[in-house]
Amino acid sequence: MDWKKALKAHVAGKPTRSEEEKRSEETQLFTELYCQWKGVQPNRQHESFKSIPKFYFKLPAEDEVLQQKLREESRAVFLQRRSRQLLDNDELQSLWFLLDKHHTPPLMGDEKMINYEDFLKVSLEAGPKCKTYFTATVFAKLLQKDPYGRISIMQFFNYVMRKVWLHQTRIGLSLYDVAGQGYLKEADLENYILELIPTLPQLDGLEKSFYSFYVCTAVRKFFFFLDPLRTGRIKIQDILACSFLDDLLELRDEDLSKEMQESNWFSAPSALRVYGQYLNLDKDHNGMLSKEELSRYGTGTLTPVFLNRVFQECLTYDGEMDYKTYLDFVLAMENRKEPQALQYIFRLLDIQNRNYLNIFALNTFFRAIQEQMKIHGQEPVSFEDVKDEIFDMVKPADPLKITLQDLINSSQGETVTNILIDLNGFWTYENREVLVQENPVDDLENFGEGEEV
Repeated sequence: MDWKKALKAHVAGKPTRSEEEKRSEETQLFTELYCQWKGVQPNRQHESFKSIPKFYFKLPAEDEVLQQKLREESRAVFLQRRSRQLLDNDELQSLWFLLDKHHTPPLMGDEKMINYEDFLKVSLEAGPKCKTYFTATVFAKLLQKDPYGRISIMQFFNYVMRKVWLHQTRIGLSLYDVAGQGYLKEADLENYILELIPTLPQLDGLEKSFYSFYVCTAVRKFFFFLDPLRTGRIKIQDILACSFLDDLLELRDEDLSKEMQESNWFSAPSALRVYGQYLNLDKDHNGMLSKEELSRYGTGTLTPVFLNRVFQECLTYDGEMDYKTYLDFVLAMENRKEPQALQYIFRLLDIQNRNYLNIFALNTFFRAIQEQMKIHGQEPVSFEDVKDEIFDMVKPADPLKITLQDLINSSQGETVTNILIDLNGFWTYENREVLVQENPVDDLENFGEGEEV
């Protein structure tokens, strides 16, 4: 038998099938074989399958305009319904009057209290919207050491106000959640803050031409601390849980003190300070910072080795740093006690990409400090002494390696990084005992203004 002719005849006798038919046949064959292997009959589902709800809903594709529009409209209706379920100002005022009316004597100083029995009476009169707040669990959480088993009506009212604010803010943020997946991308958060600016009296003096820089400055703090892995998105839940929104909305206070404004990253003076520093560093006025220009940051005492690492690891454009990258750098340098800032700096110190610092890495950075000391006419400190001090401060799990977690756990991350990357920081550490006895503020200010080490 000629097998070639037989094969040709077999193929010629079979009708041509489409790719879809072939895939369908493959799927059917796989299903039969899999069910045979598992010992179940195909096309026979367990009764419990009928009660399992669908947990995955595929997002509409970009070209599915109708489905996208339907999804957006349904989300908007849902958020509006949730918003109507919240207490408005009149309802909150009525709740306060009821709490005040049913408070339980005697007074605790000037503070009015309420026991559980009167608490339930208020619950019945307050209406269905307040029902979720009048629970035994909430009462127990607010219960303190009152001898009559009461809670403060002011504390309870503040609790309700806080809950209402959180829900309102979540709904407000969700309106900018284009994907509807519970997180905001950078552009989403930028739009939210841009539209928030007119509602913040403390930002009334900002020029509209500065709005884009202000929004960039504000958004970078959220992403630096809440997205350390640089995924490009932040969970709305994380935004609500941190204190940054509180700081931002604090700018609604028209009487905010100068000290509070200066310590608030989102205030106009703070944003103008950071942007002003950037402009002062940009000597050639090209809108970017070179390595030489960044070397003048702060007191101008960051070591060349550290600056080289900044430009090796951070995003640059033709070897220069833009404002967004600069903001990350500033946030890291100004918050060196925070884990996210230490993670940023640790990545720069980890020159061998081993996820730990060994003696070689420490020596590489401290050698630059020694060279700076020679330039300023000082006798360099022995690396062995500094190395031993660093390991004594950090107390790593491995006596020869310092991991990021070791640095965070030790609470000495700021001191260690000061010693390794900044001559001014090392000088401050070396002279800490003298500075404590004298006036450390004056000494540091003088040094920062140009005093040689």
